[in-house]
Amino acid sequence: MDLWTYEREQWEKGFSTLCGVDEAGAGPLAGPVYAAAVILPREADIPGLNDSKKLTEKKREALFGIITAQAVAYSVARVEAAEIDEMDILNARMLAMARAIDGLAVKPDLCLIDGNRDHGSRYAIQAPHITIVGGDGKSASIAAASILAKVSRDRYVSTELEGQYPQYQFAKHKGYGTKLHYEMLDQYGPCPQHRRTFLKKWEQRKP
Repeated sequence: MDLWTYEREQWEKGFSTLCGVDEAGAGPLAGPVYAAAVILPREADIPGLNDSKKLTEKKREALFGIITAQAVAYSVARVEAAEIDEMDILNARMLAMARAIDGLAVKPDLCLIDGNRDHGSRYAIQAPHITIVGGDGKSASIAAASILAKVSRDRYVSTELEGQYPQYQFAKHKGYGTKLHYEMLDQYGPCPQHRRTFLKKWEQRKP
């Protein structure tokens, strides 16, 4: 599928400045959830652009540099683990995306949001928008946002959190609930970067 199809439909409707929005890190047991908002030049040629989940880490890193160099504007934002626990992951995702949109230096006419949700019980996307299910594999703008969000989060977890809490080996599992991560939790217990609301299963199975 041509990744510019959704953008062209909106340009034809008169929306000239389009922004793709996606988040990364909703599922991990630790660390923030990240979101990115990206406004690309029209029909920008970015070879290999795709949903971040379908790309290797090396390819994502390379595309990160190309996207940030070419973008008309981009913004990356995050919601911390403690904030996720204080609300819930849906509200945290919405807040992260709203923060990313608010951080853009250029105001978009319309945001293309990945997924089918645009609000939680407390936070909602206020900017004009449409939602696109599977948007990170269908829209160039959302695919670009998915890469910026994923790479930004992975870098943070692999450097900052790895440096602060080396015993958990965050660089290896990025905070996801892998066998290694659960073994480290068994050994050391949670740290301040763990999402306590995500550790219910682990807490229940402790002897």
